[in-house]
Amino acid sequence: MLMTETVLAAEGQSPILPDIPELILGLVAFLILLFILKKYVVPRFETAYEERAQKIEGGIEKAEKAQAEAEEALAEYKAQLAEARSEAAKIRDDARLEAEQIKAELRAEAESESQRIVAQGQAQLQAQKAQIIAELRADMGRNAVELASRIVGESLEDEVRRRGTVDRFLSELETATNGAGK
Repeated sequence: MLMTETVLAAEGQSPILPDIPELILGLVAFLILLFILKKYVVPRFETAYEERAQKIEGGIEKAEKAQAEAEEALAEYKAQLAEARSEAAKIRDDARLEAEQIKAELRAEAESESQRIVAQGQAQLQAQKAQIIAELRADMGRNAVELASRIVGESLEDEVRRRGTVDRFLSELETATNGAGK
């Protein structure tokens, strides 16, 4: 190193300051490099930066749009769910009312059926009572005619006389029964 300083000192150059032609050549090379960078490299970086920024902004817009659509879909879903719940409640209420109506109809049918059965039973009882009364009258008539013929000693075989006698006896018997019952 000493030798280079000695050679430089002999030529009249300072070791700290560079040589002027080197400085000019370095400056020209730097300006050419700066021109190439500014002309070709920087626009590509800026284009890539813009594309990336647009992609990011587009992605953000898409995300916001998707979020808005999701919120809208959620609101619509909630509305449909509320509508479905109210419809289900209405269906339940309608089913309850229908069940009560069916129950009332069945109860009314059962009542009418029981009344019909009771009326039919009463009609059968009346018919049986009338039949029994008729049979008893006939038996009592025969017994009364037989008893009267034994008592009177004459034959009451004549049909018209026998009927008149039997009817008179039964009327007296009914009058006596009704008078004693009151």
